[in-house]
Amino acid sequence: MARRRTLRAKALLPALALATAAAAGCAESTTGGGGTANGGAPVIEAGHLTTCTHMDYKPFEFHDQGNVVGFDVDLIDSIAKDMGLQRKIVDTPFEGIQSGEDLNTRRCDVAAAAMSITPTRAENFDFSDPYFEATQALLAKKESNIRGLADLHGKTLGVQLSTTGEQYANDNKAANGYEVVQFEDLPLSVTAVQTGQVAAAINDNSVLADYVKNNPEVAITAEFTTGDHYGIGVAKGNTALKDQVNASLKKIKENGEYGKIYEKWFGKKPQ
Repeated sequence: MARRRTLRAKALLPALALATAAAAGCAESTTGGGGTANGGAPVIEAGHLTTCTHMDYKPFEFHDQGNVVGFDVDLIDSIAKDMGLQRKIVDTPFEGIQSGEDLNTRRCDVAAAAMSITPTRAENFDFSDPYFEATQALLAKKESNIRGLADLHGKTLGVQLSTTGEQYANDNKAANGYEVVQFEDLPLSVTAVQTGQVAAAINDNSVLADYVKNNPEVAITAEFTTGDHYGIGVAKGNTALKDQVNASLKKIKENGEYGKIYEKWFGKKPQ
């Protein structure tokens, strides 16, 4: 969970950032950007599409033998190449992504973090066209009798902080009588199910389905259709970059590259 900063600490951050950048010989621009993509869209570092994400959220973005890999990583790689750029990944707490801070302070050009398009987030930053459809799912021990939210009455439900799963859990808490327990990331929440710290956890179906492949003692016991669609985040008002991301996304869907990436990570072709 992101720590709250004091007002004094906030005031010092810009000066510290400039001092650090100057010491490295590459003071960060916060206005004109460091370069452009094909079509003229501005980027903060010449030759790169700097992308904020939050690990580990397998199979979308995670570490594998020292490398950052996943569906979102491959997708951004293809989009960046179409824009004449190389992708550069920045791992950052999800709170900074979904609040818009990382984008609007120019820490990153875009954010790709298996992030559902929601009205609240759309107030903080702009979204690309949707690129993935998701539903929420419930993870519990296989031998448990938990087959839905009603079975959690008097029990605890683990959620990942600042996710649509957390919102869904809170929206249905009063009707089902469970306690919501927050975790900073996916690994902590699913481990809590295995250790009995919580009775179940809720998150996107794709990441939980990937998790149960190697953890047969837990299972997905219910799914909830929520109409979630993932989008790529872009800073408010950066229309040129958003349009270029959408154009590249459309192109790789039409030329079959998106389908190859999808099949690589999910073992089937996209519908």
